[in-house]
Order: sequence, then structure tokens, then C-alpha cells
Amino acid sequence: MKIDKAEAKQTFVQLLKYGVIGVLNTLITLVTFYLLNTKLGLSYGISNVTGYILGVINSFLWNRNWVFKTKNNLQRELLLFVCGFLMCLALQLCVSWILLEGLGWKSLPDDIIPFFPMQKAGQNIVMVLAMVVYTLANYVYNRCVTFRVYSSSDSSN
Repeated sequence: MKIDKAEAKQTFVQLLKYGVIGVLNTLITLVTFYLLNTKLGLSYGISNVTGYILGVINSFLWNRNWVFKTKNNLQRELLLFVCGFLMCLALQLCVSWILLEGLGWKSLPDDIIPFFPMQKAGQNIVMVLAMVVYTLANYVYNRCVTFRVYSSSDSSN
């Protein structure tokens, strides 16, 4: 199988852009989570979901217009994006629950990271790990489903 260099370069650039937006979304989600959970004392679930909602709004706009540059049906893409978000968020929440409740990471000591002691360290660490799972699953879904580039032979567009 021969690899088209132009297509490989385009995919590489797309991955870099997706990564930039991913970092921005991660920062939005983590800062929101930290402020709501640690500083305002809201629950893990409310803080987590609020952070993801803000991140998903940012993500859809940037991914549609800058990363994948699609001109497909906006309503269809938005619906697919939200469905993918909900599935990946459910996966992220399951991973969080397993780590927090199943493995007891909720009780990790606040000074587990010597150079960065924090309140609710276990919850913050789990949030980061579960976000990795979410991000990988969400990229695959969006690349293959939401922002799929249709060829002229596809009749489903």
C-alpha cells in the first residue's frame, strides 16, 4: 500500500491542530473543575460535567471550523458531536468512578505529589487520568463519525 505524502502531511497537521484544541479544552475543563470542586466545594460530578460542557462548546466550534474544516450539515454535525461527547463523557465518568470508588483513590493523601500539594488530590489526579481516556475516544469518534469527509461515492451525505 502506497502512502500519499500530501494526505499524510494533511493528517499530521490535523492531528497537531486537534492537539492544540485538546490542550485548550483540557485547560478549560480542568480550571473549571478545580475552581468549582476545590475552591467552591461543589461535587465532583457537577464540577466535572460543567467543565466538560464548557470544553465541548469550545471544541465543536474550533474542530468544525479550524481542525476538520467541514462544510457538512451543521445540525447533523452538532447532533453527532453531542452524541459522541455524551458517550465519551459516560466512559470518562465510569473510569472516574472505578478509580475513585472501586480502587479507593478518593482517599489519596493531599500531599501525594510532593511539589504540588492540593486539597482533594485523588479527585484531581483521577480527573486528569480519566480525561486521557475521554480525549482518545473522542478523537477517534469525531474523526470517523462527526467530521467524516465524504467521498463522491458516499450517498449518505
